[in-house]
Amino acid sequence: MNETLDTLLRITVERHASDLHLTSGVPPMLRIHGRLEPLDGYKVLMPADLEGLIRPILNEGLLRTFEQQGQVDLSHGVPGVGRFRCNVFRQRGSWGMAARVIPAEVPSLDQLGLPPVVADLCGRVDGLILVTGPTGSGKSTTLAAMIDHINQHRKTVIITLEDPIEYLHRHKMSVINQREIGTDTTSFAAALRGALRADPDVVLVGEMRDLDTVATALRAAETGHLVLSTLHTRGAAETVERVIDMFPPEQQRQIQLQFASTIQAVISQRLLPRADGQGRVLACEVMVATPAIRTMIRESKWHQIPAAIETGARFGMRTLEASMRALLERGLIDPEEMLALKRE
Repeated sequence: MNETLDTLLRITVERHASDLHLTSGVPPMLRIHGRLEPLDGYKVLMPADLEGLIRPILNEGLLRTFEQQGQVDLSHGVPGVGRFRCNVFRQRGSWGMAARVIPAEVPSLDQLGLPPVVADLCGRVDGLILVTGPTGSGKSTTLAAMIDHINQHRKTVIITLEDPIEYLHRHKMSVINQREIGTDTTSFAAALRGALRADPDVVLVGEMRDLDTVATALRAAETGHLVLSTLHTRGAAETVERVIDMFPPEQQRQIQLQFASTIQAVISQRLLPRADGQGRVLACEVMVATPAIRTMIRESKWHQIPAAIETGARFGMRTLEASMRALLERGLIDPEEMLALKRE
């Protein structure tokens, strides 16, 4: 195969795809508006093709990690085209890769279709804000937009901990430092502990993957920092339960109280196909931590949280169903999307 990876990435951007998938046995595949399509005119990829395409973007350290662990995450830039979040992996003895397009500019909260309460949440000075949803639901983009909003409107010190760094932020009203896991530091937990000694006001933790990271994030939120992070959960109630269940039984009561006092909001989102076929649109549930919701968390009554969200519009809350209904009324999504939600 004579094409380079950068050529394929250029085509990915030109076709307005969100992702490029390279794996043995199929031609290069693009995800366009949520649907996979083969790249026209390209033959089935063989193992030798894949290694030839992917190996040049791995430096010595990344190659060592890949050989030891069988996978590695990295960011890759193509001059004049853009930046990409890449996951390189082994499957059935062959190389493979998924590359996500990172837009050149950070979109605004309004451009993403997030409700006004999210801008209000960006003004909080401490506590924990979680953005949740399945893979590919735009969590990283929402966090980047929130960080950019803070950067534009507040004089703060912001530290982001990412794996890999996706959006590049410039100093505006805030001073912003971006650290990449594996390059600038060893792990989210270690980076977060170090970040707390660097006088931050706001800390972005790309993902709360393990107990150590969650525990450190809760302590940071409790001690006067605004902490933003993500979890792969669906809905606020499941998020509360997941965080508490990550800890051993003997610690769960303490974590429950800590989480109840520090959580500021949970934003749970989905990306849905637009009815006109021109991309995808955001639907999201927003839980704002009112005194009533904090009490529900402390008293293990998180099954009551969905009802509280449904009746909490005056606090800026809304359910996923209400968000989708608003999109449906505007003609932005098809009725089948509402039916699919009800079947879940």
